[in-house]
Amino acid sequence: MPATALAGEQVLEFKLVTKPMDLKVTEVANVDGQTVMSGKMFGVAFFKDGRVAVKDFVHSADLIKGSGPIYGYSTYTFDDGSSITARYAGAIKDGRAKGEYTILSGTGAYANATGTGGFESAQAGFKGAGLYDGRFIVKTP
Repeated sequence: MPATALAGEQVLEFKLVTKPMDLKVTEVANVDGQTVMSGKMFGVAFFKDGRVAVKDFVHSADLIKGSGPIYGYSTYTFDDGSSITARYAGAIKDGRAKGEYTILSGTGAYANATGTGGFESAQAGFKGAGLYDGRFIVKTP
């Protein structure tokens, strides 16, 4: 697909597979089950419209016994070079992650994009990787 800028609002739904690339997990002294983690991760998003994007992101979490807040910054890059960069914030609870996106910027077809979105983990048997359902509500000028 060519990088054609479309003014207005688009809803982009996707499946996302993520994997830690350089993630540091530190156990907190004298607090049972408390860990702090941060680092680089990578993912591939499969959009309902047939497009695929790679996701490079930095992730951070402050978890006690596996539950707690998460946040990070993601850049989704499509094969035409267009990209969407968003900050996310959410939480992990009972082994499930859920969060909200705030779109910060974009390039190509998503130049000057703003908007929101969200994600939540989906059941998957992957070892060392996660599966998510996600969506962006992208506003372009």
